Amino acid sequence: MSKKKSLKTVWVFGDQLNRQIGALSEASPATHRVLMIESSEKISSRRWHVQRAHFYVTSMRRFAQELEQEGFEVDYRKSVSMRQGYDEHLAQFIPPNIVATEPNSYSARELLKSLGVATTPSNQFLCHPGEFAIFAEGKKALKMEDFYRWQRKRLNYLMDGNQPVGGKWNFDEENRLPPPKTGHDRWPVPKLVPLDKTDKAVLEDLPSTVWGNHPEGLWATTRSGALERLDYFVDQLLPSFGDHEDAMIQSNWHLAHSLLSPYLNIGLLLPAEVLDAAAKAFERGHVPINSAEGFIRQILGWREYIWNCYWRWMPDYANLNHLGANRPLPPLFTNPKATSMNCMSNVLEGIQQRSYSHHIERLMILGNFALISGVNPQQFTQWMWNSFIDAAEWVMVPNVIGMSLYADGGLLATKPYASGGAYIDRMSNHCRDCKYDRKQRVGENACPFTVLYWDFMMRHQTTFVKNPRIARQVRGAQQLSNIKDVQKTAKSVLNRLDQGLL
Repeated sequence: MSKKKSLKTVWVFGDQLNRQIGALSEASPATHRVLMIESSEKISSRRWHVQRAHFYVTSMRRFAQELEQEGFEVDYRKSVSMRQGYDEHLAQFIPPNIVATEPNSYSARELLKSLGVATTPSNQFLCHPGEFAIFAEGKKALKMEDFYRWQRKRLNYLMDGNQPVGGKWNFDEENRLPPPKTGHDRWPVPKLVPLDKTDKAVLEDLPSTVWGNHPEGLWATTRSGALERLDYFVDQLLPSFGDHEDAMIQSNWHLAHSLLSPYLNIGLLLPAEVLDAAAKAFERGHVPINSAEGFIRQILGWREYIWNCYWRWMPDYANLNHLGANRPLPPLFTNPKATSMNCMSNVLEGIQQRSYSHHIERLMILGNFALISGVNPQQFTQWMWNSFIDAAEWVMVPNVIGMSLYADGGLLATKPYASGGAYIDRMSNHCRDCKYDRKQRVGENACPFTVLYWDFMMRHQTTFVKNPRIARQVRGAQQLSNIKDVQKTAKSVLNRLDQGLL
């Protein structure tokens, strides 16, 4: 048998693009061949945002080229499906052994089980589900804050012995300032890198079903590009990240957000190197504690918590619908021009242009609106998954089913994240020039957020009056002198929403 025939195979999925992840970290060109499969079935299975599809496929192709430059033989196989690509590889190379790192989706793990492919534990996250089980043992309810503190202690980030640096575990209050009245261009604009032949070849290969604006070089598709963006964030943006972390500004989509989640989610960056960079910048006095802690919490706390909740509760979790929300996805989500609401149209136009919006826009505008208007959680999950550059099932299912739409009945979040126009007015400048009046609850000019918020409380009053975190709002709705008129206005709002006339 030739040396080529005797090479073992390590199967690398498209969201494991790092030499240090799992099985690939232990492979060498002398002993292993790398299998990567670009599945046309996967790419054409849904209406991906063009930048989402381009980012994923281009990053895969470039990573394969980097492995070849290192000396690996790479079987980069374009096949109809993952299963067909695997079968074709097996037939051609007859490898004595094939191994993969634990995939990042439930369906991919089921596929490997059905094929009999061995897996090694994933180190793409800092808390493996086996370790999370230790944290969760004996707890009646899981809370992200408890997990975050456990992670801080366990991995020694921003710790002074057993106590948090700065004397507090989080600096939320310092990080919830409304948008500044002036200086909306104070944050550096993300740099663009011109597209090359590989980018253009991928775009030509994508199916006609993709949508959105074509990429302009905003998103890196190599590890070196991702590392450059990490350095840029830590040096230029992290110092001012905290204060306006939750603010929304009509004329500035990026503020001081890192824009690093896409790279973390496909392996171009690893969480420890991102956290280390932030922690070291704080230690040398370059970054204030509220910015360092706020950013570290996003990755060490929330991201890792979401990952582990996904594995703890899947597959049934994805189909939960505790509130019985069955409204089909409204037209405005696929056509921003189908609404006159400033906040919704601005965020949706941004997604059209960049396949991105920041976390508060996702939760308190998109998710909040889907929640109070009763959009079906599975349809909304699919739309989010199709739309965002950093999307993955493990990200979107818990964030939508649990955090945004309360479809899990409180497994992930202790209350529904519902709000009216007052919150959006406080944390953004969208309301100033809007057709709708956020202070009005009835009439044609009443803010849909305000109207639907109170209607939502009434629709689910029996459920929510028992929840101490939201019971006061339910009683407030019940005591409104014009609640019947509010509910009547809500019916009109929902009718216009369904027709694409809101």
